[in-house]
Amino acid sequence: MTTRRTFFASLAAAALALGLAAPVRAATEIQLWHAMDGALGAQLDQVVQRFNAAQKDYRVTAVYKGSYDETLAAGLAARLAGKAPHVLQVYDVGTANMAAAKGAIRPVHQVMREAGEKFDANAFVPAVASFYSDSKGNLLALPFNTSTPVLYVNRDAFDASGVDARKPIKTWYDLQDALLEVREKSQVPCGLTTTWPSWVMLENTLAWHNEEFATRNNGYDGLDAQLVFNTRLAIRHLSLMTAWSKSKIFTYSGRRDEGERRFARGECASLTASSASYANVAQNAKFRFAVLPLPHYDDINNAPYNTLMGGAGLWVLNGKSAGEYKGVAKFFAFLSQPEVQAQWHQATGYLPITRAAYEITKAAGFYQKHPGADVGIQQMTNGSGPPKAYARGIRLGNHLMIRTVVDEELEQTWSLQKPPKQALDDAVRRGNDLLRRFERANK
Repeated sequence: MTTRRTFFASLAAAALALGLAAPVRAATEIQLWHAMDGALGAQLDQVVQRFNAAQKDYRVTAVYKGSYDETLAAGLAARLAGKAPHVLQVYDVGTANMAAAKGAIRPVHQVMREAGEKFDANAFVPAVASFYSDSKGNLLALPFNTSTPVLYVNRDAFDASGVDARKPIKTWYDLQDALLEVREKSQVPCGLTTTWPSWVMLENTLAWHNEEFATRNNGYDGLDAQLVFNTRLAIRHLSLMTAWSKSKIFTYSGRRDEGERRFARGECASLTASSASYANVAQNAKFRFAVLPLPHYDDINNAPYNTLMGGAGLWVLNGKSAGEYKGVAKFFAFLSQPEVQAQWHQATGYLPITRAAYEITKAAGFYQKHPGADVGIQQMTNGSGPPKAYARGIRLGNHLMIRTVVDEELEQTWSLQKPPKQALDDAVRRGNDLLRRFERANK
């Protein structure tokens, strides 16, 4: 009998112990859809793994969805189907479309405030923060991978031509003189090429000289903005590039990153491209290269001012639970830490988007070991205070489609099918049609 009682007592004690044991709670999953492949995707995976290892309540899953276009399309389609991710990476030209889709997004300032996360929006570089902010200065999206166009030069090709690549090349005419020497004295078949021609050669040329691209504060102040980029400066610059094309010192390579690959192979002596191209050029180029500020015209409007930012931000989509948004806020707070930002900048070539991250990187001697890696951030913070009116950014609906129109017209000019003024006038007319279409759809 005693043995029997002991058995049942032990069984009851075990049942009680099981009942009191705290259940094991699974981590809340946060999905991030992004457009980073290759080395950049690997770096993003490392950042995500660091966050997941630092706490146990949330688990971020980073999912590659293809190009920027494909990622945006996938995110919006998933939202319509009720299967949207928590966070969607959207490139700069999608900013106005996302900001207008008020029912689709949850502003970052709201997410951080409701979660009670410590977060200082003022820590971001002003030119970066303002691009992703509303008219009251509240962040709509989290700045993430940011870049701006700079000038890369092949030092070996320049030196072989008797041109000192370390000598300042400040204006487009300084570069013209250098490239004429390269054309005559080196075996490099291409003098200058570019990536993203609409962004580099038009949008940033105007911003660098503080000239407007569109009315209504470049689109920030209303959907009724009108394109006005067919200016004397734009005509002058497009005419110069056309003349360079005729004289074989400028070669058009394509609408995206084709020029970067040509430069890295040594086919072109110079390149205008994103500051984020630094890592790929450093990895693939078999020659010495230098990074210089984007050239300007020193007789226009007391230039230079600030160049524009490219890259992408992280947008929070609507329709999730409060607990899930708390996880998003914790992840965003982690991404905003200066040490995380500094490591991301150094590993990828994207700009440090907080002043603290820049100072950490500078103090570590990174810019001494990698000369030119700080040119982009210097351009975007040129001068004191916030960026000038037309260097803040461009926020237009259907911006991607407008860029396609501009690229088509630039190609017409560089293939000598249209004079520069006509090409710009046609681009403005066609682009304004796209703006009116967006305005009607988002009244």
